[in-house]
Amino acid sequence: MIHAISGDSDFIKEINNSLFTGFVHSTFNRTLNIKCFENGDLFTIACRKLDNGPNTLIVNVDNMKSTKIEVNDRVRVVKNLLFIGDKLTIAIDQVNEWEGVLPSYPSNEEILKRNVKKMKEYINLHGVGGGMKKKIITENPFEAEVSNMLEKRTYFLMNELLANRISSALPHAVSLVGLGQGLTPSGDDFLTGLFTILNMKNSSFYPYKKLICEDVLKQAKTLTNEISYMTLKKAAIGKVRESLIALLNSLLIEDDEDLILSLNKLLNIGSSSGTDIAFGIVFGMEATIRAGGKVC
Repeated sequence: MIHAISGDSDFIKEINNSLFTGFVHSTFNRTLNIKCFENGDLFTIACRKLDNGPNTLIVNVDNMKSTKIEVNDRVRVVKNLLFIGDKLTIAIDQVNEWEGVLPSYPSNEEILKRNVKKMKEYINLHGVGGGMKKKIITENPFEAEVSNMLEKRTYFLMNELLANRISSALPHAVSLVGLGQGLTPSGDDFLTGLFTILNMKNSSFYPYKKLICEDVLKQAKTLTNEISYMTLKKAAIGKVRESLIALLNSLLIEDDEDLILSLNKLLNIGSSSGTDIAFGIVFGMEATIRAGGKVC
């Protein structure tokens, strides 16, 4: 038996109520995903080196390979213990509950404007190329074409948002879903960052968040994989990883060291996922600032 260190409060509540059953959907070195029978959502068991996130339980192990858990292993809860087949039992009696809350958009944008500029410059220098950030030298014509498509579609999306043509912006947002390589395609990661900004209370696009996010989600399920879709589904209601929330908080204060530390943690997610999410955050912030910032 191993102990959970921390976890999403909603996930812990379901375990405490013994309402959780499912099966192992996918396994990786540092995480495994469980598909819940009750609602069809994916839930993640992650090793201790990862940050908190929606539907996620952080457990006291270095990696998941040693557990020898396989896809389709059954998952059940008995007396506040989470059983994965007969291979792993997770106790939550010592768990710290986590609930991610996004900061509100600031009434004074001056610090935010300076930090967004610094963030953009930093990811242009240190971000991973191949997705939203173009590689100087592409490996093949397909990679170059995907990069061009990402650039063009985000350009058109920005134009429509700034013109307040929300209905015209939606097809451009949808066109990003599933675009790019990897477990979570670059277009999806970008939208995760953008959705995060749309869910900041008091921002100029906050009144449109439900319209934009829900419309994209309706079409996204058939355009991308289940893992990436689940990330988008949670981001659409402002539920994102702890590292994203930490970065947003860093953007609102005048502390360069904290900003770079938070940004590096985000950039280290996946191969290029962190960079693609960061570009989505910058895009959302720039669009909000240019559109007038705070709602009166």
